[in-house]
Amino acid sequence: MSDNQLTEFIERYFDGSMTAEERVQFELLRKNDAAVESKVTEHLQFIGLLKQYGERIELESRLNAIHSEIDVHALKEEVTIHPVWIVRMWRNHHSKISVAASVAIFGVLTILILTGKLNNDKSKYQQLSEKLNKVENAVAQIGHGRTSVKPKVITPANFRGTGFALTSNGYLATDYHVIKNADSVYVQNAAGESFHAKVIYTEPQYDLAILQINDPAFKNLGPIPYNLKRSEGDLGESLYTLGYPADNMVYGAGYLASSANYSNDSTEYMISVPVNPGNSGGPLLDEKGNVIGVITARQTQVAGVFFAKKSTYLLKTIQNIPTDSLSKTLNLNTKNKLAGLSSTQQSKKVKNYVFMVKVYKQ
Repeated sequence: MSDNQLTEFIERYFDGSMTAEERVQFELLRKNDAAVESKVTEHLQFIGLLKQYGERIELESRLNAIHSEIDVHALKEEVTIHPVWIVRMWRNHHSKISVAASVAIFGVLTILILTGKLNNDKSKYQQLSEKLNKVENAVAQIGHGRTSVKPKVITPANFRGTGFALTSNGYLATDYHVIKNADSVYVQNAAGESFHAKVIYTEPQYDLAILQINDPAFKNLGPIPYNLKRSEGDLGESLYTLGYPADNMVYGAGYLASSANYSNDSTEYMISVPVNPGNSGGPLLDEKGNVIGVITARQTQVAGVFFAKKSTYLLKTIQNIPTDSLSKTLNLNTKNKLAGLSSTQQSKKVKNYVFMVKVYKQ
């Protein structure tokens, strides 16, 4: 029996087109002929490899669909520059190209099987793997365009809040309700640069969350100028916050009104600092530049009443982060470099460490 005939028998065996008598005879042949059994095993593995590749193609297609809705670099205002024609063709027809490539690959592999061309010194699986890798690399190169051109596409976030740096290497604090149920999170600094971030820990009972910027474009922020206050603030002391209730950073000033909220929850301050949607997660600082809290919410029933989670609970949240959740060290600054500066001077330094948090949900 030739290799082509054997291949045909094996395919009929697996697709169920054999008669009952043929199936019994073929299984007997498998049992008595080790070479036949070996080819059956190889063919089964080959089918499995094709199935895995199909699943990878399907996953890539799904990821492309998600990526088309969320463009990392589109979060920053840029001038529109038309890409080269091959990149344009890929962006407009990448789904069709992927399907065509898959059909072509399958056709080539089928011909190779029937003609016995895969029976070379290398195993069938080595050759198949090499071909698939070459095609995937070629498609990936077209997809990425090998170009630095960045089209201007504005993708609005589903929800927006504020966050601030805990360390210079990319750890941030924000509110839990800001990032709750997020599919992806991006943060944008005062210069308009956007970075991908991931949620590494949350404390829903305190409405606090810790993020980490994990974007390769992110660079070290430099020494943090403020520190987290480990004691409570004093009634009547002057306070201020920086945040993103608008597209540009907004400064708000006021004073500490109470050491508890209207529900007598002692985990929060009542403050007179103006708070609007988008301020949530921003830092609350005293006149010396110590972070004494995290902006959480406003009291909708009473005009001019706002709240902030105390910094002592942010410190507890940081201490509760599992060690295996940290890919980098998280060492908090203990020296305040803002004391003695005017509010204007302080805000100029602090603004570089306060980020807009953009949340995307499907």
